[in-house]
Amino acid sequence: MRELLALADEDTLALWENLTLGYTETTGHPLLRQAIAGLYEQVSPEEILCFAGAEEAVYIAMRVLLRPGDHMIVTFPAYQSLYQVADAIGAQVARLWLRPQMAGGEPVWGIDLDELRRLIRPNTRLIVVNFPHNPTGALPDRAQWDELIAIARGAGCTLFSDEVYRLLEYREADRLPAAADCYEKALSLGVMSKPFGLAGLRIGWVACRDRALLAELAAYKDYTTICNSAPAEILALIALRARSVVLGRSRALIQSNLARVDEFMGRNRQWFRWIRPQAGSIAFPEWLGPVSVSQFCEELAQSAGVLLLPAGVYDYPGSHFRLGLGRENLPDALARLEHFLATYR
Repeated sequence: MRELLALADEDTLALWENLTLGYTETTGHPLLRQAIAGLYEQVSPEEILCFAGAEEAVYIAMRVLLRPGDHMIVTFPAYQSLYQVADAIGAQVARLWLRPQMAGGEPVWGIDLDELRRLIRPNTRLIVVNFPHNPTGALPDRAQWDELIAIARGAGCTLFSDEVYRLLEYREADRLPAAADCYEKALSLGVMSKPFGLAGLRIGWVACRDRALLAELAAYKDYTTICNSAPAEILALIALRARSVVLGRSRALIQSNLARVDEFMGRNRQWFRWIRPQAGSIAFPEWLGPVSVSQFCEELAQSAGVLLLPAGVYDYPGSHFRLGLGRENLPDALARLEHFLATYR
């Protein structure tokens, strides 16, 4: 809190010090929406709708967009609510699997757009994608992204683009344009949690140029949170206005940790297949040891106090596991993991 408030300019500091704790606007503070719109090229502040974190936005979007019997496609593995809310509604959910591919002699996670075309049906209403991807760190190149947009437009589908790890690309040149900037029937999901490191604020948003759809989402919000937290909105505004500093801190931490993991994986090739993420703060390497990845993760947590998430948590087959790059204590966690492996039987 102290670090964030130290970044406040004169106007936002005055907003904070004179804040009244009443209801806020359902759509979000006008200055907050203006600052969020600055993250996009074609989106106005009136085309931003704020939510209590990204989770509320996912839930409401699915409830508004889908009906029982509708067909939806989602990149997989996936954050749970991106497909389970649709399941609960009674929609048919097809999984577009991301798989390791070879590129430049190294494995990377990739998307098969021909498979996406095959999955589309006459009743496909929604395509859900997540890039940079959780948990693999996959990121299509610009040509693939443009092709994906063209597929959605050609099928007349709404595109829900989970972009909560956007702005955490390792090279700015690799950053994809937001879906809402590219396609009039796209929703771009953003949040203060991931790139800004401010999960406790519970501030998320959807950017969408379809204002009629935004009005439907806002009407549904009247039955969930009604409005956001007034202090959280001002704190988010401070961070957005100082985003070069805040995002620079996050990227520097991830880059430092990624270099450490690169070295660690190079020393432990007998235990792991390192599939380097292309963006974001998550990786999904493969365990090569003699027991199941679930058993390995459980023993590691119990013996060394280090938490890795096995692929089964994501309903993904095989021996992959989720490894986070966004914590300051990652060097200690890697040391504990290496010590565990040195004594592992």
